Amino acid sequence: MKIKILKSNIQLENDRVLLLPFTDERNEELKDIIFDREIWEFMGSNINNEQGLKNYIAKTIKDKNNRICYPFLIIDKETNKVAGCTRYGNVDAANKKCEIGWTWFGTDFQGTGLNKAAKHELLQFGFETIGFKRIQFCVDSKNIKAQRAVEKLGAQKEGVFRNNNVAPSGDSRTDIYYSIIKDEWQALKDEIFPEFLVY
Repeated sequence: MKIKILKSNIQLENDRVLLLPFTDERNEELKDIIFDREIWEFMGSNINNEQGLKNYIAKTIKDKNNRICYPFLIIDKETNKVAGCTRYGNVDAANKKCEIGWTWFGTDFQGTGLNKAAKHELLQFGFETIGFKRIQFCVDSKNIKAQRAVEKLGAQKEGVFRNNNVAPSGDSRTDIYYSIIKDEWQALKDEIFPEFLVY
């Protein structure tokens, strides 16, 4: 498995989306979309001012440098605007698995096909270049929109984890876990993501 590649600058793209390392200076453009309460309802935080944005950027870069995650900026290639963020996290090299998540989009970019385009690049790179055998997704049980989005990727629902996380409010969150495994990827790529296939 080529886990060391996560120490390099990874740039992924197709005709619809460009994923840049979060350390790119364009992270400052998040200010145009990040101050929206709706985005943070299920994200475990609430960024509503400039200091909150600075803290978010600093912590995300710190987590990347500490190899806790590998975060990306999502660029909408149709508008050349920063549309949101996503990341590889919970990387477990010994067991060849990771989680794709912590994903959010500005309101204007939701429901535009960007999520599918971005997830294709992350799944393809994760399975075919890094060599993961399992990629999982964790979704708040109340976040129906996100559950549907993950299910549209062909991910298998595996189980409900009660009191899995504690929200900033102090309330316990119940999460639903999904996964895609390497053995399923080729069929899913052909069935779910045909528009991104390169012949």
